[in-house]
Amino acid sequence: MLEFLIDIIVLIIIIWAVDSINLNVIFKKNRPYQARTIYIIIIFSLTYLTSNFILSFMNSLN
Repeated sequence: MLEFLIDIIVLIIIIWAVDSINLNVIFKKNRPYQARTIYIIIIFSLTYLTSNFILSFMNSLN
């Protein structure tokens, strides 16, 4: 249950942080689906890495 809660909290923080990045200048015009796909991949990748880091850090303290 704690792992799920950490995943959800980290996901919300990552979405909030990635929202401030303007990645649209990287993509060609009229390619919204590719841009959204990259956003989703970045969000889930960062969430996975960050939550695993937090959980590993908490386990190492025990």
